Amino acid sequence: MNGAGGYDTYTFIADFYDHVTLYRERTDTAFYVEAARESRGPVLEIGCGTGRILIPTARAGINITGLDLSSPMLEVCRRQLKGEPEEVQSRVQLVQADMRNFALSQTFDLVTIPFRPFQHLTTVEDQLSCLACIHRHLAKGGRLILDLFNPSLTYLTNDMLGKETGDEPEFTMPDSRRVIRRHKLVSRDPFNQINHSELIYTVTHPDGRQERLVHAFQMRYLFRFEAEHLLVRSGFAVKQLYADYNKNPYGHIYPGELIFVAEKAE
Repeated sequence: MNGAGGYDTYTFIADFYDHVTLYRERTDTAFYVEAARESRGPVLEIGCGTGRILIPTARAGINITGLDLSSPMLEVCRRQLKGEPEEVQSRVQLVQADMRNFALSQTFDLVTIPFRPFQHLTTVEDQLSCLACIHRHLAKGGRLILDLFNPSLTYLTNDMLGKETGDEPEFTMPDSRRVIRRHKLVSRDPFNQINHSELIYTVTHPDGRQERLVHAFQMRYLFRFEAEHLLVRSGFAVKQLYADYNKNPYGHIYPGELIFVAEKAE
């Protein structure tokens, strides 16, 4: 596995991504834009995808580099950037690269990894390689925001293995295709903390023809102190740990998020 979670392999994901209700309604954009403003930039966003957070950050007046391994996702981002004013476009640089091993010609005051791409790295070696790259690209006193899901013990032990689940509403594409998305947990690897999953898209075309598209991927879950140890081992000092994008502290809700704000330690 290359750590991209299938986003570079299944080209249809980029087509659907910005229309998925779950992604359109995520409440994290304002959190990241505020953090970018506080840093004053420049910002490096790892796993920038179609620009869901990157473009609003550039609109806020911050210079931002978006890094992603998926050429289809970056192509959508470029297309959407073309619809922005010239001054917004001028603040953005897009780079196709692997989060585990990249070399850019500048350092950044803030590096962000929104919406869990880090969890597509399924070995400690890959995780440490990614964090080492980030550390090298952070300016003195720069900060990293790492967004993980907090593992739910109920979910990790439920009996939904092999079943299609989910109640996401149907969404309609600009070309009138109607899409329903469901999730299937295919298998669990509790020894390596990896879930093998599928996102299943049932597409109804305007002529009534139906199509089933499957995005298979792996995600490694990390527990709170495991993630802290990885960060400290990689030269970071954890400054805050939030349970949500309203900056409520860890433990406020369960399971909530694991949103680490860590500073480069010298």
